[in-house]
Amino acid sequence: MLLSAEQLTKRYGTRTLLDGVSFYVDHGDKVGIIGVNGTGKSTLLKLLAGAEEPDEGTVRPDPNVRLEYLPQNPVFPGENTVLEQVLAGLSQNDRALAEYEAKAMLHRLGVARLDQKVGRLSGGERRRVALAAVLVRPSDVLILDEPTNHLDNDMVNWLEDCLKRWKGALVMVTHDRYFLERIVTTMVEVEEGKLYTYPGNYDKYLERKAARLEQEKASERKRQAILRREYQWVMQGPTARGTKSRERLERYETLKAQTGPAEKSTLELNARSSRLGKKTVELQSVSKSFDGRTVLRDFSCMLLRDDRIGIVGANGSGKSTLLNLIAGVLPPDSGHIEVGETVRIGYFCQEVPHMDGNTRVIDYVKDIGNNIQTAEGMLTASQLLEQFLFPAEVQWSPISKLSGGEKRRLFLLAVLAAAPNVLLLDEPTNDLDVQTLSILEDYLDAFPGAVIAVSHDRYFLDRVVKRVFAVEPDGSVKGYPGGYTQYLEARRQGEGCKAPKGPPAEKKPQRTPPPKKVRFSYKEQREFETIEDEIAALEGELAQVQEEQAAQATDYVALQTLQARQEALEQALEEKMERWVYLNDLAQQMERS
Repeated sequence: MLLSAEQLTKRYGTRTLLDGVSFYVDHGDKVGIIGVNGTGKSTLLKLLAGAEEPDEGTVRPDPNVRLEYLPQNPVFPGENTVLEQVLAGLSQNDRALAEYEAKAMLHRLGVARLDQKVGRLSGGERRRVALAAVLVRPSDVLILDEPTNHLDNDMVNWLEDCLKRWKGALVMVTHDRYFLERIVTTMVEVEEGKLYTYPGNYDKYLERKAARLEQEKASERKRQAILRREYQWVMQGPTARGTKSRERLERYETLKAQTGPAEKSTLELNARSSRLGKKTVELQSVSKSFDGRTVLRDFSCMLLRDDRIGIVGANGSGKSTLLNLIAGVLPPDSGHIEVGETVRIGYFCQEVPHMDGNTRVIDYVKDIGNNIQTAEGMLTASQLLEQFLFPAEVQWSPISKLSGGEKRRLFLLAVLAAAPNVLLLDEPTNDLDVQTLSILEDYLDAFPGAVIAVSHDRYFLDRVVKRVFAVEPDGSVKGYPGGYTQYLEARRQGEGCKAPKGPPAEKKPQRTPPPKKVRFSYKEQREFETIEDEIAALEGELAQVQEEQAAQATDYVALQTLQARQEALEQALEEKMERWVYLNDLAQQMERS
C-alpha cells in the first residue's frame, strides 16, 4: 500500500465536506474521483497530498513513496523561469536526465519560451507548466486535480496517452469522461460527506451505481409494504387471546423508526428560449488580427436555427476570438457580421465575470429578477437556485464561500435564466462536474435554438455537436460533419472542407411498439389471493412455538428442538414476505397500467 487515509473528517465553518471517510492507494491503482461541485473532491486531494490537514483522521503515505500533486490553482515564485520551475527541487543527477524530457513536454503543452518568468504567464500557461513539472519528476503516486483544464484537444489526447503508459499509481479528479472510461480502474464518488467506491471504469460506474440505487429503492419499497401490512394489523382489535404479539409490535415500531434513502437533489435544466426568427447570425468574409498575427482569416458562415457547432483548435488559435466576434464583444478587422433582430445571445464565457464576494448568492440571482419565467412556469430566485443545486443554507451565504465549480454553475444559471435563443459556450466543461455536464448535454438536446461550443472535452463534442469547425494555425477555418471522433478520422485522411450549409440529415426514428400491459399469470393470481392467509398462519405458528419455549424453559433438549423449529418458521416467513412484496408491487403496476 502506497498511501492510506483513515477516518478523515474536514469541515469549513458549519459545513462538513468529508465525514469519517477512508481511502487507500495500492501499486498500479488508477482512481478517478467524481462528484457534484462543492462536495469535497479537491479537498480530498489536498488532504491526500498533505497540502491541508484533516480536522480528524490520519493520512499515512509509505515513507519511501514519492508523491507529486497538481492543484487546480498552482502558485509559483515569480522570479523563476519556466524551465527552472519545471526542474525545481530535482537533484543534479535527476535534473540532467529530466531536462530534455521537460523541454519536449513543454513544447507539446504549447509553452514555447522556456526563459520567460513564470510570474508573467497567464493562468492557463501556469497550469500547463505545473502539469509538466509534475509529470517530469520521478514519482510513485500522481495526484491530479482537473489535469485537462486549459489544454487544447491535441494536448488532451497527448496527456491521455501519457497517463495510459504511466506505471505508478494515479488519483485524479476529472470531468473528462474519456479519461474515466479509458484510463481509470476504480471510480470513487464523493457524495454528502461519504465515499462510494466502484471497481472498473466510467461505464462500469454507471452500471453499478444504477444497481446500487435500484437496490436501495427496492429495500425501501419492501420496508414500506411491510410497514403498511403491520400498520393494518396494529390498527385491528386485539386477537382472541386478548393481547397482541409483543415481538410484532416491536417490529412495527422498528420499521416505523427507520428512514429510507434520502432523495438526491439533481440539477434541473429546462429548455426555454425566446422566439428565434428566420434570420440568425451570418458572418461574411470576417478576419481578425492581433499584433500583426491573423487569428481568423476570411471566414464566412450562416448559422442555422437549430445548429450544433463545435469549435476546436490549438490554444491561442482564435476559438474564443470567434465567439467574441459573434457576441459583439470584438469588432472584426474586415468583413461583416449580421445578427437577426430576434436573436438573443447567451454567452457562457471561459472566465467567470467578476462576482462581488460579499454579495449573497440569492441577491446575485435577484439582480436578474425576483421572479423568472422558465419552461415549468414562474419561479422565484430561491426556487431557481434550488433547481441548480444551491440549497437554502448556501443561498444566503456570500459568493466568496462558493467553490470555483459552484461559481461557474451560478454563472451558467444567470446565462440560461435570460432565455437566450443562441447559446455561445466557451469551454463549458471547465470546472463543471460530470453530473452537471450530463444534464447540460440533455438540456442542449432539447434547446430550441442554435448552439456554438468551444470545447476540449471530446465526450461533450461527440455527444452534442453535429458539425465541427477547426481553426487552423494560419487563421483559416475548416468544417467537418459529425462530432469530434468523426473530425479526428477525417483529419487523419485529409478530408477537411468548407463549412457545410447545415448539419447532416438525421435518421428517421423508428416506431417502437407500445409496452405490453403488466398482468398476473394464473398461478400468480391464485397465489396473490391466498398469500396473506399463509403469512398469518406462519405468524400464528411462530407465536405458538415462542409460547412453548417459555413453557419449556428448563428442558434443554426440548428447547433445542423448538429453537430449530423457530428458525425454520422465521426463514419461511421471510421468504413468504419477500414473495408478498413482489406480488403486491405487481398488483400496483397493473392498477397504474
